[in-house]
Amino acid sequence: MRIVIKIGTSTLTYAGGFVNIRRIEALCKAVSDIKNAGHEVILVSSGAIGMGVGKLHLSKKPSDIAGKQACAAVGQCELMYTYDKLFGEYNHTVAQILLTAPDLSCEDRLAKFSNTMSWLLGYGVLPIINENDTVSTEEIEFGDNDTLAARVAVSAKADLLVLLSDIDGLYTADPHTSRDAALITEVRELDDEIMALGGSAGSALGTGGMVTKLRAARIATEAGCDMIITNGESPENLYAVLDGVAVGTRFYAKRN
Repeated sequence: MRIVIKIGTSTLTYAGGFVNIRRIEALCKAVSDIKNAGHEVILVSSGAIGMGVGKLHLSKKPSDIAGKQACAAVGQCELMYTYDKLFGEYNHTVAQILLTAPDLSCEDRLAKFSNTMSWLLGYGVLPIINENDTVSTEEIEFGDNDTLAARVAVSAKADLLVLLSDIDGLYTADPHTSRDAALITEVRELDDEIMALGGSAGSALGTGGMVTKLRAARIATEAGCDMIITNGESPENLYAVLDGVAVGTRFYAKRN
C-alpha cells in the first residue's frame, strides 16, 4: 500500500513553536514500523514556520510574509534535522522535497516530480514534503498543507491519505464549543451538508482548519484515494488504520 501521511504544526510543536519531542519520536517510530511492514510512505510535514518561531525565540508567528518566510528558512533546517536523526535511528533514509503550487500544476514539473518520487520510493527512501514557504510569493499557494497532501496523494497515485490533526475527526458540530458534537466515523459523499461542517480557524502556528481538510478530502476522493482524519496526539493510530480498525473519520473514494 502506498500511503501519504500529513502531520500538522500543532501536532509537531508546542504552542511556543518548540518541538514536541515525545510526539515526533512516536510518529517516526510508527512510520518506520509501517515501512518495515512493506508499505510505501510519503510524509507531508508542516512545522517549518512554527519551529522557526521557536528557534528564533519569538513570542508569536510574524504577521508579514517576509517574517514568515524567514521563520520557515530557519525552521526547515530544524525540521529536517530532527526527521533525519530520528528516522536514521530506525535505519530509514529520508529525502526533502519542497514544492510550490506550479510544481504540481505545470505538466513538465509534475512529470519530473512524479519521476523523482518513483525513484525515491524504489530506493526505499522516505520522501518528506513541505511547501516551499521561503520562495512563495504569496502567503499561501496551496492554501495549506492539507491541500498539498491531497495533491501529492493524487500525483503519487496513493491508496490512502491520512491527515494527523489535533482533533479526532469530523464532528456534527464544533466539539470545542458543543457538548452534543458527535464524531462522524464514515463519509461516503461530500455533499453540501458535510462541507458546511467545516470551520475556518486553525491553530496560532498553523494555517489549516476542518474546512481545509474537507477540501483535501474532496480532491483525494474524487481521484480514487480514500482519506482518514485522525488525532495526531497518538501516532499509534496509524497502526489501527492499517489494521482496519475504525479511528477518526474515513472518507471513501469515488469508485468508477
